[in-house]
Amino acid sequence: MATCNKRGGAFRHLPRAVALLMVGAAAIAAAQDRPESLLPPGFGQPAAQPSPRGTPRSGATPVRAAPGTTATPASVPTPARADPVGALIESLSTPTPSPTVTPSPTPTMSAREMAEYELPASARRSLSLVGPAGPREGALDEDAFAGADGRVAEALMRRLSAPLPSRWTSILLRRTLAARLTTPRGVNGADFAAERAWLLLRMGEAQVARAVVQSVDTANYTPKLYQVAINALLASSDPAGLCPLADRGAGVTGLGGYRLAQGWCAVLSGEGARGAALVQQVRRQQVADAFDVKLADKLIGARAGGRRAVTIEWGDADRLTTWRFGLATATGVTVPPDYLAYVGPQVRGWLATSPAVAMTERATVVDQAAAMGVLSNVALVDFYAALADDDQASREQARIGNDLRNAYAANDEGQRLTAIRSLWGDAARTPYARLILTARAAARLPVVAGDDTDRLIASMLSAGLDRNAASWRESVKSGSDGWAMITLSDPDRQGEVGYDQVSGYGGGDAYRQRMFFAGLAGLGRLSRGDVEKGAEALDVRVGQRNAWTDALDEAVAVERPGMVVLLCAIGMQTSDWHGVPPQALYRIVGALRSVGLDAEARMIAAEAIARA
Repeated sequence: MATCNKRGGAFRHLPRAVALLMVGAAAIAAAQDRPESLLPPGFGQPAAQPSPRGTPRSGATPVRAAPGTTATPASVPTPARADPVGALIESLSTPTPSPTVTPSPTPTMSAREMAEYELPASARRSLSLVGPAGPREGALDEDAFAGADGRVAEALMRRLSAPLPSRWTSILLRRTLAARLTTPRGVNGADFAAERAWLLLRMGEAQVARAVVQSVDTANYTPKLYQVAINALLASSDPAGLCPLADRGAGVTGLGGYRLAQGWCAVLSGEGARGAALVQQVRRQQVADAFDVKLADKLIGARAGGRRAVTIEWGDADRLTTWRFGLATATGVTVPPDYLAYVGPQVRGWLATSPAVAMTERATVVDQAAAMGVLSNVALVDFYAALADDDQASREQARIGNDLRNAYAANDEGQRLTAIRSLWGDAARTPYARLILTARAAARLPVVAGDDTDRLIASMLSAGLDRNAASWRESVKSGSDGWAMITLSDPDRQGEVGYDQVSGYGGGDAYRQRMFFAGLAGLGRLSRGDVEKGAEALDVRVGQRNAWTDALDEAVAVERPGMVVLLCAIGMQTSDWHGVPPQALYRIVGALRSVGLDAEARMIAAEAIARA
């Protein structure tokens, strides 16, 4: 705590627990005053150190140059450095200033002056309320961060490592970040939107991130939002979306990506010669990698009616970046699987939701996107149903579509259950995405006890069908996984569960038993005495106090659901459910329930049993 007390100014008035959480993010927050790019090169990863060069060229990008000295391009990419999580994801780097000023062909207005002509005052959006979705679209209320210090919220967003292990926590976090929110005190509304979008990108939610950055009028963009926007628009395969931002974005940020965007936006406006000249200027000044410029040429050629053929050789690229992902997918260039293997799982979320990518290519990643929370049960069913009618679908992809049709619409229950089993596969552990896929088909089956009961209940709860699952309460075997999930998720359950039922659950799986206890305790479904007994017997430290628990308790006390959701996500900084401590689940479930997010708390507790 001595460290916190020595920090002056910005942190002195903050609650001690929250200030302690922010100390680790202080260096990042301080970097926001510098003119360099605000975006870290990787999702929660340290920036790559540039390779030493004898004479670095002016304005060279920190991405390692393509191997132009070899006679034959490498067929497999070589990452710039070993990265166990995935290749670095970043837009083109900030170039050094050119010694010559690029003349404008015509006098230009400032964005604010242009807004006077483009938007009447009544149509302009305020920075005090920013976001694309409201409660009717499933988002949180606009006052989710009311009274919170925006600097604390931004620091927590920047600290978060995503994707999260919990599908339901990710869904709740997306609903929070996408909400039409009142800007909290201490921050600019555009900068707050930038932090929200940057976290959404790290979660794999490219389309939602794009919606967030586009919920701010271009006249109100800040340097931070310009830098996040180029990532969001490229990650969502929408390079044309950069056109309203390109001119001012190039001037404000100096990013080579915006300078190249000026070129293709000129072509889209019918100024082909000017667009080609702008791209050629970037190539001549060497402010971007040759492979990246070639992708811009490919986009311009496609917009010119295919009259300019450009061949893309992936061997010329050392890794996948947002720039390369966005332009490749927008122009129909397939990203090789070898390159996807080097990046984090969030990129598969981008690919799964990209409308520019063929369904047969997206089919390789949609299951992972669903398990992450990027795709819903309805979206996943719609995808596979459409894939079955695609002429380019493989035999296996068509089989999934046929099984799905039978799972929903076969003549009798036996045929439907057989189709559901076929979709689940023969693996010892059913892939969670396939449980999501069959959720509503499982809910249509009659309540009959059987060997598949546990999986049917897990399937229903993966899509939030809690009352459908609860209808099986009399048919499940006491002490089974299905019984445990219903006990946690039943919205109408009355009364408390006895500790003897907890001690009889788990079948020797100590971790699963501890998670069941933590979920029940957090939901208030155990008596105080049984909570104390279980905590001691199972070694679940429900009374543990630290900076995170103190900050969470404070957010609950002042009823700030937005801060509660962020802090709950902070408590899940691990790659899978087995890394989530039972005491953290207890705190998370209890906090969500206390701020009115009871349904989400129940689904997270049940998910812990299904995926532990």
